[in-house]
Amino acid sequence: MTPVNIRPGNETADAAERLVCVGIVAGAHGVGGAFRVKTFTVRAADIATYGPVSEAAGGRDFELTLLSVKGDMAVVRAAGVQDRDGAEALRGVRLHVPRRALPGPAADEFYHADLIGLRVELADGRPIGTVRAVFDFGAGDLLEVAGEGEDALMVPFSRDTVPVVDLAAGRLVVEPLPGLIEAACKTEGVAP
Repeated sequence: MTPVNIRPGNETADAAERLVCVGIVAGAHGVGGAFRVKTFTVRAADIATYGPVSEAAGGRDFELTLLSVKGDMAVVRAAGVQDRDGAEALRGVRLHVPRRALPGPAADEFYHADLIGLRVELADGRPIGTVRAVFDFGAGDLLEVAGEGEDALMVPFSRDTVPVVDLAAGRLVVEPLPGLIEAACKTEGVAP
């Protein structure tokens, strides 16, 4: 199972309308209003294919024109951004698209935004918590699971530890991990 490399955006009640962050403006590129975007898409060039991107919280919309790509950075132009100062003013702006604008993930792949907020349960339905974030520190994907307390669990996201991901039901099932899930269950008052 692989989370598709698109990070979560704002969470809303309707999954299709949820905003997903597809990139962040890294700064100006040249003097003509072009700017660099660190993309969170599988292919950096895809940043300009999902339709208009917007700032979160109902900010400005931008129709991006792709100029070039290097690694996960795209150089783009947007109407209304006419010079270096305008482009530099966008530094740090997160660019979002509605979840419905993204293509469906392949079998056994999931968008981070689709995993965030899922209930985490044991196979018998006992609750563990909720997926708060998805990380990859280089050794594989991890789900940050928040329980009732303040401590969070980091659960490896693999078929062995997460055999069921049921997006329609809003849940995923984890296998008890020796020393990890048992400790969390005791903290939360759930027997493993």
